[in-house]
Amino acid sequence: MTGTGRYAWRVWAPPILTVMIMMAAVAYQRGHLLRSPTDGQLILILLGATALLFRLRSPAAVTAVTVLTGTALPLAGGHLVLMDVAAVVALYTLATLRDRRTAWTAGVLAAVSLTAAAIPWQAGGLFDLANLVPANYALIAVALGVAAKDRQALLAQIRERAEQDARRRVHEERVRIARDLHDVVAHHITLVNAQAGVAHHLMEAHPDRAREALAGIRDTSRTALDELRATVGLLRADDDPPDSLRPAPAFADVDALIEGFRQAGQDITVSRTGTPRPLTGAGDLAAYRIVQEALTNAGKHGTGRRVEVALDQRETDLRITVVNPAQAGHRGEGTGHGLIGMRERAEAAGGTLTCGMRADGAFEVVATLPVARG
Repeated sequence: MTGTGRYAWRVWAPPILTVMIMMAAVAYQRGHLLRSPTDGQLILILLGATALLFRLRSPAAVTAVTVLTGTALPLAGGHLVLMDVAAVVALYTLATLRDRRTAWTAGVLAAVSLTAAAIPWQAGGLFDLANLVPANYALIAVALGVAAKDRQALLAQIRERAEQDARRRVHEERVRIARDLHDVVAHHITLVNAQAGVAHHLMEAHPDRAREALAGIRDTSRTALDELRATVGLLRADDDPPDSLRPAPAFADVDALIEGFRQAGQDITVSRTGTPRPLTGAGDLAAYRIVQEALTNAGKHGTGRRVEVALDQRETDLRITVVNPAQAGHRGEGTGHGLIGMRERAEAAGGTLTCGMRADGAFEVVATLPVARG
């Protein structure tokens, strides 16, 4: 069924069904199942049903009309009509489209009006329990309408929360990818810059060593491109071929990482203590990136003196310490994207990271990353 067809059915179905049900109910209550309603009752039934065509546009006015026609039905036929279908439909619609106070006020007024119209026709008079039947129909219609509206509001809240969660996840993914891009580009450009400086310095006096530096630039550039492809590949559509992706670097690759910095001219010493233990997936990548960023910063801001890397594998975590003599005037306040990214990586993996100047003037980065729970 098309959207137009569904809307037409929603508009026309209640009035048509109202006429059919009300005529059958009136005929049955007259005591003759096949006997037609009176002319007055037929006019009131058609009037109430016609009013329902406008219930979505003017629910309050339609409710008033249908309640009045329902109240007048006993007078037109000389007997009680227990249920005014048009009023029930109108009250339900009003409750779904208006606030609770308006809906319940209309429901109570309708219940009082329909009950008052029923009293003269009951054999038991004022205290006949059958007097409450029309009121029950009216109040139940309002209750169902309010419940339907509350359900729609709840579903809307659930959808809104889902959309907010989706937007939050997209934002977090963008931040993570931006952090990866920064780490990859900053690291490899620093190496290329250092290797280019070495090649320029040795070009005439030591051409063989200069060629080695140029080869290092080539290898570093290729590695940078591979890591950029792997990072940018995360943005591809799910059904794209994954051929261009490669595994993300891990803590096991730290030795090769440090060797690359050494080939670029950095003086680095590494000390290891403790028995190696597996890290979590996030911690594995974070350990690699933290060492990478710390050495990159040492190359950019250091004095060229020896950089110390300490990898202390403890029972519950891995402690990474990178110390380099900083240049005079380097504050090391941790306001750059690289330092912020290192801290975010450590925290995302369940660890911590601190960085700053020591009393001896060296810049120190200390990170702790929890081991995987077996």
